[in-house]
Amino acid sequence: MTAYRYDYDVITQWIEPGEKVLDLGCGDGSLLKHLMDVRQVRGYGVENDPDKLVSCIRSGINVIQMDMEKGLTGIENGFFDHVIMSLSLQAMQNTQGILSEMLRVGREAVVSFPNFGYWRHRQSILNGRMPVSESLPHQWYNTPNVRFFTIADFDALCEMNGIAVHERLAFDDGKLVLDEPNFLASVAVYRLGRIG
Repeated sequence: MTAYRYDYDVITQWIEPGEKVLDLGCGDGSLLKHLMDVRQVRGYGVENDPDKLVSCIRSGINVIQMDMEKGLTGIENGFFDHVIMSLSLQAMQNTQGILSEMLRVGREAVVSFPNFGYWRHRQSILNGRMPVSESLPHQWYNTPNVRFFTIADFDALCEMNGIAVHERLAFDDGKLVLDEPNFLASVAVYRLGRIG
């Protein structure tokens, strides 16, 4: 049984019933399963971990094994309504490339990520240690994360790459953060599109 994820609720609100959805780094397929049950989406996952692929297949999730660092070759332009990358963007080497690919194959992209600028993470660094928290649960020596960035960093990246931010929500402990999200939020969820 997968733990409750409040970002699933946000993502679900952004998805219309019956849409075609691609979930990148889909893990065990729990988000897609949720969207299929609640929104009757036609969902497909992309995952590279063999054990997680087996979990998807057992749950009836259509899943493709693919190295996303090399792009989304073989998927036609605009085929999906939404392309999702939930709490996986920070594990990508080619951040700009995958964002571009998400918006190539999908009408909109949805991404969520841990905010490294969160005040508790800053406090950990001030205390001389790398942060470990619910949103960054790994130790520095075994983390899958290769990119540590803030909400402000991601906003700047979107602007630099001509990516429209349609909506951004920030959270701490599952509660919406409206004031100073770069400092007070541990996780951000974005709905993105192309400018123009």
